[in-house]
Amino acid sequence: MKRRLAATLGIAGAIALVMTGSPAGAAPAGPDRTAQTFQFPERYQKQIPLQKAASAIRNEIERGTYAGYAGIELADDHVVLWWKGALPATMAKVARAAAANATIEVRSAAHSLAELRAAGATLRSAHPGVRVKYAVDGSKVVLSVASASTLKSAPKADVPVSVEVTGAKVATSRRDDWAPWIGGADAIIGNARCTSGFAVKNSANQQFLLLAGHCGDNGNQVRDGVGEVIGTFTGDNSTHDLGLVATGSVDNQMYVGGLDSNAVINVDGWDWVFAGEYLCQSGGSSARDIGGPVCNLRVEKFNTDPGDAVEARQVDGQAAVRGGDSGGPVYSGSAGGGAIAKGINCYTYVGNNTILGFQDFGTATRDYGIWIAD
Repeated sequence: MKRRLAATLGIAGAIALVMTGSPAGAAPAGPDRTAQTFQFPERYQKQIPLQKAASAIRNEIERGTYAGYAGIELADDHVVLWWKGALPATMAKVARAAAANATIEVRSAAHSLAELRAAGATLRSAHPGVRVKYAVDGSKVVLSVASASTLKSAPKADVPVSVEVTGAKVATSRRDDWAPWIGGADAIIGNARCTSGFAVKNSANQQFLLLAGHCGDNGNQVRDGVGEVIGTFTGDNSTHDLGLVATGSVDNQMYVGGLDSNAVINVDGWDWVFAGEYLCQSGGSSARDIGGPVCNLRVEKFNTDPGDAVEARQVDGQAAVRGGDSGGPVYSGSAGGGAIAKGINCYTYVGNNTILGFQDFGTATRDYGIWIAD
């Protein structure tokens, strides 16, 4: 039933987390869930070698300090690395090796990511309440506002600034799951309905479900859609809108069918998020409405505010996310027909729900020292 990960990535210095034993009153294990092979659209499959090449570069960015780095973008048939100034020899070597998977094109950026982040911090101080995003090509900072009246004065910074009116931000806060618990199922906390995220573990082999932070508070009991206890909410990180459900048993699978479907796929690992990448999300409310995941979500913007969230647009103009999808898995396809974890659902905008805001899985690894359970 399960497929082991080709590789797992541990993060040093993981924070200590409260762990509970198997929840009292949890239902006995249900029947075996046999993982299917998910049929991702052709555009997803074409991006797999691009993602592999981009991931090699992104991992090097994490390991080193590169002042000129601006961003990485997946184009139709190649990877674009945006860089201010000359490409360092170490990064050039990594890019040449990554080119074994896909063509790497290095393009000149007007500003580095560090410069855009610094400008964003200044803009946030001058204009409280705005969301600050950066253009992956290093060209500008984008201010996202609820309405045209949000800004009391023209924004000024050392880099170009554009303004977009997105509407007010709103949190996006399957029915009968069983242990071992998996992603994509109903996660009920009090009167709030969310969706369970990816099954994860840490270096102490403690097991959790990743969830959106706004779904609950530390110590809250989390149940599935029919009232069975999954575990306890812990590790609340309001800045990154992340949380965990401490539980006794999880599995590296996720639901991809409708409300009462047992259709699942394996989660074969995690990776960074790249501009231009196509993703799917498997929130519970969307599963109720359309009978499966929402796909054709193209990554557009990365926030530079403390929340560090990512935004994707549903390219067909359909709803990207619905209330109750919060915490649910955001993912791309693996070469084997499973899923690669990319993040979890967090928010959309009032009157503009073609936009999905999600927290990337890489941020969760930094915060909690976790990776996909096996």
